[in-house]
Amino acid sequence: MATITPDPVQVEFLQFPALVTSPASAKTYFLGGAGERGLMIEGKFIKFTAIGVYLEDQAIQSLAPKWKGNPSQQLLDNLHFFRDIISGPFEKLIRGSKILPLSGREYSRKVMENCVAHMKSVGTYGEAEAAAIEKFAQAFQNVNFAAGASVFYRQSPHGILGLSFSEDGTLPGKEGAVIENKALSEAVLETMIGEHAVSPDLKRSLASRLPALLDQQGIKI
Repeated sequence: MATITPDPVQVEFLQFPALVTSPASAKTYFLGGAGERGLMIEGKFIKFTAIGVYLEDQAIQSLAPKWKGNPSQQLLDNLHFFRDIISGPFEKLIRGSKILPLSGREYSRKVMENCVAHMKSVGTYGEAEAAAIEKFAQAFQNVNFAAGASVFYRQSPHGILGLSFSEDGTLPGKEGAVIENKALSEAVLETMIGEHAVSPDLKRSLASRLPALLDQQGIKI
């Protein structure tokens, strides 16, 4: 089996390395893609955060049988491709780094709004999810993000969402909170790259970078 190593990605002043190893999970992940997230404010596009999606190497073996050989544009246009990333039987590590300073409450409020809206739209929001959202909010209560600071989401295929915070792009040695709720865990990534993605730029990055890895069916770690 041929193996290749993906390239790093830079978004504004933020560098997303090709490979990262998590002290919390002792696993190494490769960079699937990275892109900016912003909003139109008074006719001007303001970039607030940069998001990188890292995947376990098993992701290639999981995705290749169905998606190998598809060109980037077809992957970008196919919602099922991104859903297979979101719900695939492999771990994802999502890094959200701030381009502009944001308070933890301000940042988490928007994330929670998007996650709750998605879960309600697909019928997965109930008492357990409401409790998980409350725990999510509490994790950000005393966090303030300077420019360059990051939040990391470790999304387990078993429904565990691990949260950790860093003053830069370095993975912390310990997770600040662990939330066991599959619907919320998947909703976080769904809001980033799903049907109503907050970062179309991230989707384009994933769709442009993954075909080469899928065709080789290997990743060098």
